[in-house]
Parts: sequence; structure tokens; C-alpha cells
Amino acid sequence: MKILFIVPSYKPAYVYGGPIVVIARLAEQLVLMGHQVEVYTTTANGAKELDIAANTTVIMDGVKVTYFKRITGDHTHVSPALWKAVWSNAKQFDKVHIHSWWNFLVMGASFICKWKKLKPLLSPHGMFCDYVLTARNNRKKKLLHTVMGKRLLKNTYLHVSSELEWKECRQVNTHWEGGQVFNLVDLPEGSFVRTENEVFTISFLSRVDPKKGLDLLIRALAKVTFPYRLQIAGSGDAQYVAELKDLIASLDMDNSVEWVGWKGSEDKFHFLAATDLFALTSRNENFAIVVIESLYAGTPVLISDQVGLATYVQQHDLGWITGIDSVETITAQLTAAYQEKGQRQRITRSAPLQIRNDFNDATLASSYVELYEKCS
Repeated sequence: MKILFIVPSYKPAYVYGGPIVVIARLAEQLVLMGHQVEVYTTTANGAKELDIAANTTVIMDGVKVTYFKRITGDHTHVSPALWKAVWSNAKQFDKVHIHSWWNFLVMGASFICKWKKLKPLLSPHGMFCDYVLTARNNRKKKLLHTVMGKRLLKNTYLHVSSELEWKECRQVNTHWEGGQVFNLVDLPEGSFVRTENEVFTISFLSRVDPKKGLDLLIRALAKVTFPYRLQIAGSGDAQYVAELKDLIASLDMDNSVEWVGWKGSEDKFHFLAATDLFALTSRNENFAIVVIESLYAGTPVLISDQVGLATYVQQHDLGWITGIDSVETITAQLTAAYQEKGQRQRITRSAPLQIRNDFNDATLASSYVELYEKCS
């Protein structure tokens, strides 16, 4: 099968977080399975551009990638050169797979597909969650949706990575057809050394952003009655980080919280394995790769019911799920996780194999191919 990926940014633009890794891993696995995959993207790298010549094609880890010039340096990612290539070449592919939404680049590409009578698979990567729709430029999004978004979405086949994302997307487009397949996750070979901590150690590994609910976790830990250490691995807006540090100081938690800096692919699994519990009390998260990474490292998780993988964790009894309507609810779940040591030990033994079986790259990529065939 010949497949075209259209995505605003592609690796090595890791500034955009998890979706960059997920999209590239899928493309690479499809190539390994014998499919032809081409990626049309831009040189976007946040407010800057990648150090790659615009409008050039390179082979990136086996995948043919063309990095088109964008004429806007913001999240709109406008690229006439990419649109021109889609117009000229889209019908040469068996399937078009569009990633992301709410930017002119992919909406323009969607319009071209509609004009060419092509029905692409759309992976919104959390772009239709309530948090994004209400917290970020919601008026502009509503206008875009009314003027052109509704019509374009009707011409797409939906892919989601979780049940939560499916429900949110169906609120935007009630009659959407589609399917659910987990994101591919980069899981290294081997196992990880775990240590017995003298003090109950909780890890946080993610962007430091209001969406991630780190402030909720901090306030909840301030109310627990057991000794703990919170290790925060991540980076974010300097002003927001300063606000969190002020919050920690005001709650007299300085001696129990450690900022350990960002952990990359080489050391994040070792970091997670050295802790007793991973916590992510996000206000919204359509998937959360780090939950899978933590479980693969043998570390139980405590996540909010607004994380896409909450259903999976609950079904397989791999951790604790908490509501976030009150700090006291989170505190109660943290206390349960601390007290139920036998449960944590069971998860440490069983979780890595469970994750390796459920997140096998070849199996998941085959499920994507089935989606492509359904929407052809």
C-alpha cells in the first residue's frame, strides 16, 4: 500500500512533544512491513525552523520525508508549497493520512482531498478534547469549525487512540465513522533495575503545563500523612514553573519536592523504574505515552480519569484512577497507592509483559492498515 502522511511537523521537531514520536514510529513500522510511506510536512520547529533545507526530500529512518517551507512562523503552519504538492500528487497514493487539526495547513490539505474526491484518515491527536476547545483560542476554533471545519470533517474517516478521545470527537462530529487503535510507543529491549526507596517516591515526567495538573498533584500531596518525595522531570514556561515553585514553598513542601530536569529517551525509563509510583493528574490527555512507558518500567501509575489510558489501566488493574474535581479525592487515591504495597509489587511484576504484548508495533501497525482499507 502507498500511503501519504500529511502533518504540520515531523521529527526532529521534538519541541511539539509526543505526537511527533508517535507519527514517526507508525511511518517507520509501516515501511518495515513493506508499505510505501511518504511524509509531507514543514520545517516547523516551534517559533524557529528545522536546520533542514526547505522543499527538500530526505530519507529519515527509512521514511521518505519532504520538508516544505512554511510562510508563517506560528501554529497556522501555512505552506503553499505543501498544498501544491498535495494537489499534484495525492491521487497517486492508496491512502492519505492527515495528522492534527486546527491549523490552516491540514485544513487546506483536507479541502484539497475533498476537491479531489479522496477520503483521508484523520488522526486529531487530542485536538478535539474539551480542554483544547475551551482553553485555547476557542472563539477562533468555533469560527473555523462553522465556516469550513464541519464540511471538511464529514469527508474524513476518524482514528482515535482512546475511548475518551472517541467520545470527545463524536461531540464535534456526531456521525463520524472511524476506529480506535493505540498509538505506537518506543519500548527499548531489556528490563530495568528497580531499587527499594527508603521514602515513598513519586515521579512526574511530562511537559510542565497547566493542562498536566501538576498543581493538583502538589496540593494533594500537601494533605497526605505519609512521608514522600516528589521528583519532577520536565520543562515548561518559566513563569508557570516559578508559580509552581512558589506554591510548593507556600505549602512548606520544599524538602519533599525535587526538580530533576528533563529526561530524554535514554534515561527516562531508568528514572521511572527508580520510583514507586508515577502520577499524572492531567485535566485532559487523549492518550499519554508516559503512562505506558512507566508501566513498561514496572512502575505503577496514578492517573486522572481525564487521561485517555484510564480505561486501559482500570481494565488491567495497573494502578489507581482518580477524579480531579477535588484535591481530597486525589489525596485519598495517593494514600491508597501508598498503603497497598502488595498491589504495587504485583503491578511491578506483571505490567512489563502486559505492555509488551498489547503495544507490539507490528500488531498495532496492522490495525492501522485495516483502518486504511475500511476508508478506501
